[in-house]
Amino acid sequence: MSTHQVFPHIKRCAEIPSFSSYEERLHPYIESVVKFIPDARLEKIPVNNLVVHIPGKKADKTVVLTAHLDKIDHWGSEAPATLPFSETKEEIEGQLDDTVGLGICLAIMELAAQSDYPNLVILFSEMEESKGMKEHPERLKNKGRSLAHGQGADELSRYIIEEGIETEAIITIDTTPLFKGKSGIAMYSNWWEMYKQTPTDGEVQITEKVSKALLNINPEMTVANNTNDYMIYGRIVNRNSLNPVASIALEPAIYPYHQIGERVFKQDVLGILDLLDAYLKSV
Repeated sequence: MSTHQVFPHIKRCAEIPSFSSYEERLHPYIESVVKFIPDARLEKIPVNNLVVHIPGKKADKTVVLTAHLDKIDHWGSEAPATLPFSETKEEIEGQLDDTVGLGICLAIMELAAQSDYPNLVILFSEMEESKGMKEHPERLKNKGRSLAHGQGADELSRYIIEEGIETEAIITIDTTPLFKGKSGIAMYSNWWEMYKQTPTDGEVQITEKVSKALLNINPEMTVANNTNDYMIYGRIVNRNSLNPVASIALEPAIYPYHQIGERVFKQDVLGILDLLDAYLKSV
């Protein structure tokens, strides 16, 4: 697929110091991409969340994609105005959690105009990271007071319910430390395990349907589980929706993790992009 700019998008998003509670620093760049997407509509949801609606050729179906806007602030007062980023033939390096997810979502937006996709609702969430709030709350706005880890996914989950957005799948794109320096793609699917709760039969069935469809496209993915926004979407949307929804995360390997100079393999980024493209065409 040559009609997207996934790596330039990741580079620009990685360079912007959009630390937790300062996610609005990324808004202008995302807005600059959205304005070139035919018929796309952008909403700002308090405090720093964004929602992008893109009508699809399959107008009777909708898929929700998500990625988080915030980065961990490893620098404090020494943070540069432009964060470092570098690229080789095989890897990219920089603050890639979760600018990889942002770049993939922006690339899918670019592909949507020419592809046989369903309607897309793309959620960009604030405050996904907990590390900064736990270790350096003084680096957040108002020293972290009145802020909560996961508040963006919580707010956007309620938005899905309040707006009556009907979907089978909410797919979160983030990064995983599971591969410890090796290339790989992980799929997290059983969000209820992270809460130690028993899922309904409907939740299990829809999750199996969507996860099997994704695995049929890329059977080499590692099926695992870990914490991130996909847990919140699964719990809140399913608690409040009449119809069960699959909340799944797709994640390229990242190493080191939650540090300066995170590295991601380009082949993993393209693997997820190809997987999403094929899935959206098959819905």
